[in-house]
Amino acid sequence: MRKVAKQCVNYGRRVQNSVFECEMDAAKCREVKAILEKIIDVNKDSLRFYYLGNNYKNKVEHIGVKESVDMKGVLIM
Repeated sequence: MRKVAKQCVNYGRRVQNSVFECEMDAAKCREVKAILEKIIDVNKDSLRFYYLGNNYKNKVEHIGVKESVDMKGVLIM
């Protein structure tokens, strides 16, 4: 996952060991997701994209092995 982290710092800032905040438009987001999907092993690794703002309330996109959380319940990050 070191390769993923190296890519993520190009687009945002690290807030925890495996958590990055990246502010980008839809086109840049698609570009970054494509880059990251090529790097990870979807059978072993997991990526989650949390979309924020009025247009993306409670939207989580998951790629990889682990299931996403239930966004209708309580979420503490």
